[in-house]
Amino acid sequence: MTRTYRLDDDRQTLVLAARNNRLHEVVYWGPALPMNEDLTTIHAAGALDVTGGMLDENPDLSICPEATRSFPGQPGLIIRDTDGTPLLPKFCFDSADETDGLTLSYSDADNGLQLTVSFKPDPHTHIITCQTTLDADRPMHLHWLAAPVLPAPQQSDEMIDFSGRWCGEFQPNRTAWSAGIRYRENRTGRTGHEHFPGLIVPCTGATNTQGEAYGFHYGWSGGHRMIAEELQDGRRQIQWGHAARMETTAAMQFKTAPLYITYSDSGLNGCAVAFQRHLRDRIVTWPKPDAPRPVHYNCWEAVYFDHKLPVLKDIADRAAALGAERFVLDDGWFGQRDDDTRSLSDWTVDPRKYPDGLGPLVDHIHSLGMTFGIWFEPEMINEDSDIHRANPHWALGSEDQTLGRQQKALNMALPEVRDFLYDRMSKILRDHDVDYIKWDHNRVLPMPDAAQTRGSYALIDRLRADFPNTEIESCASGGGRIDFGIMQRTQRVWLSDSNDALERLRIQHDAALFLPLSVTGSHVGPRICHTSGRVLDISFRAWVAAQRHMGFEMDPRELDAHEIAVLTEVTTWWKHNRHWMQKADILRLDSADPAVIAEQHMTQNGDQFVVFAGKSATSDQISPRPLRLTGLAPDATYKISLANRTSAPALSRGNQILKSSEIEVSGTYLMHHGLTLPWTFPDRMWVIEGTLIKDAT
Repeated sequence: MTRTYRLDDDRQTLVLAARNNRLHEVVYWGPALPMNEDLTTIHAAGALDVTGGMLDENPDLSICPEATRSFPGQPGLIIRDTDGTPLLPKFCFDSADETDGLTLSYSDADNGLQLTVSFKPDPHTHIITCQTTLDADRPMHLHWLAAPVLPAPQQSDEMIDFSGRWCGEFQPNRTAWSAGIRYRENRTGRTGHEHFPGLIVPCTGATNTQGEAYGFHYGWSGGHRMIAEELQDGRRQIQWGHAARMETTAAMQFKTAPLYITYSDSGLNGCAVAFQRHLRDRIVTWPKPDAPRPVHYNCWEAVYFDHKLPVLKDIADRAAALGAERFVLDDGWFGQRDDDTRSLSDWTVDPRKYPDGLGPLVDHIHSLGMTFGIWFEPEMINEDSDIHRANPHWALGSEDQTLGRQQKALNMALPEVRDFLYDRMSKILRDHDVDYIKWDHNRVLPMPDAAQTRGSYALIDRLRADFPNTEIESCASGGGRIDFGIMQRTQRVWLSDSNDALERLRIQHDAALFLPLSVTGSHVGPRICHTSGRVLDISFRAWVAAQRHMGFEMDPRELDAHEIAVLTEVTTWWKHNRHWMQKADILRLDSADPAVIAEQHMTQNGDQFVVFAGKSATSDQISPRPLRLTGLAPDATYKISLANRTSAPALSRGNQILKSSEIEVSGTYLMHHGLTLPWTFPDRMWVIEGTLIKDAT
């Protein structure tokens, strides 16, 4: 007997099948199948032959591969009994529930285990959310539990995963498939700069804009593991789960984080748009869903720890004049916090810097029409702090651990720690009209521990419940805690501590494979970048910030009249367009010139778009190569104009039409020939606006 099930949206079908009472395996995942397709035949047609040197049948590559059924690769579950004895589970089918997606239940009566695997498709976003739960009849020790295991396509030559570092997040790695394992494990205890929990498997020939690709994201803010394995018989499996040994105590239930998967027939962009829409429309909960995203001002790179009320008021005046709508008071307002070696966890206002409390500053900011935000780093503690001296046992890890920025992590699994943090933070939120929290996490943990992540989630959830109108930004030395798990509780991420526009151009572009504009903070940094020392033109800095949720993070007192004029103009442009851009899809373009990093932000109905074409280096050829657009109606007509045509440099000497007027051309022309842009220097950006003026007839 064969049991089969299918999950569908208008782009993809996922088919599961199993013989007799075995665990199901994914036997098809790809373009939507006809509804009358015989799924039993699909299962049989995909079965591998058997030849010399093999078992008499191929062990199933199931949704939780079982070592006890002779599966030769990495198993989906590694578990020990209460006394430490290793177990080899063998699950048998119990039931299926198709009420909301598909939930499959299996049991291992001999070992007292129950396995539940769920799949929930979203027809709008094209994301399938998968999760695995293990229940036991007695406490067990878990080493490894995979979310539902998926096959990787045979028509792929490589996989794309992501590494990174501080000020250099979202670095894509392309690794060729070969026999064996691509194994990524993050044991830092947070999502991490080093191992973003995402994977894209393109089929051969796929680009940003065309071809097939499969996307995966594991929505968990603690340590995680990814396994991409090619067996010797040629089959490939993808496994995701918490990092090994994350569960430090025996328990009777274990659950993976949600695994978000999608299939695309429109290149990497199909995966990107699915993740962007799902995060923005399904994961994030917005305090004011219809409100425009406000222009930020963050004071960190203006004053650091040197807080003086008259200076901050002056900076706020200047930021408001530039167009800022939210003022964020960063690190340095509490305890005796004059540098990064002291006072973390002493969350009381510093009377030396604020003798009358925060009220005078908050009132001044509100008088300028801006809302107020404030910085916390709740999960961290300095040894030089009143709280550490009173409660040294609250720190996570050993007494002689290696510190990071002179700080330890608090043990968030302890209810008394969470209660203390809630009391201190909620007092600030109650005493002042706080619109926004910048929630930082500036060091890795001394060891991976799932209870730490769950404790952090619990604190955020409690604060969100009691202060539902306060937004939270996830910051961890920049992009060290970005994932769909933390985004269930926050509304913005600080993508990188680098305000170097050239570096952010690339970081933002690659992060767009998963993140939409609405959650991705991007700030105009100082004239001399504090993290790279690079000096970049104000126009380039401003337009790079305008690609995402725009803000400023510099000392506005340094700006000259020209810089003020440019920054005000770009900010005004962003405010004028944000109503549609914050819900637009970000489509990465295939540039014929590797010096150009380009993307197209487009409404979901395709009636409006803007293209950002950033020149990150000197081109090999003299003149710009045409830039092909994507996702347009071939027979429709579009009006095209350069938003920043007046910034063409003097060395751009020709009569290139876009420097002087608009053009009207077809979607076919824009997608197949492409736009020929004026010449410009490196570290410059062209901004092209497009509007549908005549539909195809």
